[in-house]
Amino acid sequence: MKDLNTTLKKIEIPQYKTYSGVVQDMELSYQLFGKKLHSAPIVVVNHALTGNSNVAGQEGWWASLIGDGKCIDTNKYTVLAFNIPGNGYDGFVVDNYKDFVAGDIARIFLQGLKELNIDRIYALIGGSLGGGIAWEMAALNPLLTEHLIPVAADWKSTDWLIANCQIQEQFLVNSRQPVHDARMHAMLCYRTPQSFKARFQRSTNEELQVFNVESWLTHHGKKLNERFQLSAYKLANQLLKTIDITREGEDAFINLQNSKTNIHI
Repeated sequence: MKDLNTTLKKIEIPQYKTYSGVVQDMELSYQLFGKKLHSAPIVVVNHALTGNSNVAGQEGWWASLIGDGKCIDTNKYTVLAFNIPGNGYDGFVVDNYKDFVAGDIARIFLQGLKELNIDRIYALIGGSLGGGIAWEMAALNPLLTEHLIPVAADWKSTDWLIANCQIQEQFLVNSRQPVHDARMHAMLCYRTPQSFKARFQRSTNEELQVFNVESWLTHHGKKLNERFQLSAYKLANQLLKTIDITREGEDAFINLQNSKTNIHI
């Protein structure tokens, strides 16, 4: 990628006040990919629950989508990705995770854009939790982006999602292997019973003497446990179940609906 500047940068946001009324200093980190900032249209990418700001390049978790000549072309755009404060990628930790809702992260991201002198972007894209935060950002500022692209994300947490997050919370608080066990459960939410049947067909791992679906779940639990902090998982789970652009009433929904934002679902 040309003009690539992937160094982790930080913005200090002192005395941020959460929706719950808690005041604390926040640290917001981000990375830039592609064209130099303010020299090209800006695409903001919000990462998912276990992701981070490293969205492109050799180790980028969305490298199949973002890069030279790819769907989000770094020869044409500046790509900006924030870290959700407390995701652990930059060393910043949030222990009081219950004090935050998804709207807080949206406001912090908007403050970050303001600090970078960005008042309008070409596109805002995010997957899962990142998509929910994108919904919240667009609802808070309907003039922010020309295109809003939430992937596998709704503008509110559904009862089904809240229920699954409650089960995740129980794993994260009570299990002897909290991240490992919570991830195993979470993997069940990403596939339908039909897809499990098509993929595994009750096959077994003869060496381990377990069903392949069991070894698959164990593998993903171990993999995430090796790279993801418990505090980050607790925070992300809390944010996931609190997505709601109508938190303060219907006006935000109506204003976004009536705006010129092109919403691609």
